[in-house]
Amino acid sequence: MQIGVFDSGLGGLAVGHAIMRRLPNYDYLYLGDTKRVPYGVRSQAAVHEFVAQALEFMFSQDCGIVILACNTASAESLRKTQQEYLPRHYPDRRVLGVVIPTVEEAIAQGPDSTVGVLATTSTVESDAYGRELRRQRGDGRVIQQPAPLLVPLIENDGIRYIEPVLDDYLRPLREQGAETILLGCTHYCMIKEMVRRKVAVPVISQDEVIPSKLADYLVRHPEIESSLAKRGARRYCVTDLTSTYLSLAKSVTGTDLELELVGIE
Repeated sequence: MQIGVFDSGLGGLAVGHAIMRRLPNYDYLYLGDTKRVPYGVRSQAAVHEFVAQALEFMFSQDCGIVILACNTASAESLRKTQQEYLPRHYPDRRVLGVVIPTVEEAIAQGPDSTVGVLATTSTVESDAYGRELRRQRGDGRVIQQPAPLLVPLIENDGIRYIEPVLDDYLRPLREQGAETILLGCTHYCMIKEMVRRKVAVPVISQDEVIPSKLADYLVRHPEIESSLAKRGARRYCVTDLTSTYLSLAKSVTGTDLELELVGIE
């Protein structure tokens, strides 16, 4: 079996590529739902439907464990997936999210610090990061800022236009005293250095967190680790393919990737 990495688009390639660098021996399948990106403006019901379709495809392709690199999918669908979908359909498979490990890293920066969360509208409205921060540390101030324009700009080769938009989104976090800024969307890994230039506090980027967390998970679950193929194979699938997506994939990974068009609906 192989490790699957799923994202609503191609921003999750930043996390997927970082995982592959950290754990290069395993076989991987990346799936980006580029046909329906962004998920951050979708209803919870739509996100559940899209995630279930993506998982059906990835499990049919022999993924033993899937990382929901999409924060919206993690926030809206992970619990339902783990508690209802997997036991009913795939009890031997595992699906992991990115919210819990990212919160753990934010708390490590300062257990009592004020955490600012920059994320999609759907992730902010779900309060996934607020709930998890409160669960892990009890009381503590959390400031959440929706940033609905960032993913469309990143996915459509518009990073050069992002700066003034990003300034508007970061201003409330600065003004309200965020002492750590958590980037709650894998797409934002691509602009993490831009964010760091604009703030004077630690910035948590998921491509720097998730690989080591997955490595730790596999050490703690040898029954899963031992089932994974170790041929170093890589496969990249998308649900819509354009020249812009090819360019974006190269900019994220630094290499030309062969993107395979698949249907998951």
